[in-house]
Amino acid sequence: MEDGLQKFLLWVGRLAGLLGVLICALAILARLGGTFQIMDFQTGTVLQAGVATMVLGCLGYLALLARRK
Repeated sequence: MEDGLQKFLLWVGRLAGLLGVLICALAILARLGGTFQIMDFQTGTVLQAGVATMVLGCLGYLALLARRK
């Protein structure tokens, strides 16, 4: 079970971090292109969602490191 939880935390960190980077890149490219809205959300809101997703990835890695001995 211990090994399974560590793999889960590792993959949560990886996937959330990657998804967060992609969301941030989408918001930045849209704003640089002159678009203020992405699917009825302001680009700043989408950027914040990307940052929050990256923070989730960091917390996954932190939890993994805290469980290692």
